[in-house]
Amino acid sequence: MGKVLIFSAPSGAGKTTLVHSLLDNEEFKLEFSVSACSRKKRGKETHGKDYYFLTVDEFREKIKNDEFLEWEEVYENNYYGSLK
Repeated sequence: MGKVLIFSAPSGAGKTTLVHSLLDNEEFKLEFSVSACSRKKRGKETHGKDYYFLTVDEFREKIKNDEFLEWEEVYENNYYGSLK
């Protein structure tokens, strides 16, 4: 099994820039993991590319079934997490 690297920082801190730089370096052989969330899509976001957009009930069911590496309820009924 491989290793998981999680980049977490406030909005605007440069996570996306850092991750894209690492992904572009073929020496590292990294893959991008799409996070799941229970919020509504914004703008041109695409399910499965930007996030896996789940309902609150779907998210809670996946928690119950131990389908996440990590998850958090950021605000009431607003979940984010990394699927296994």
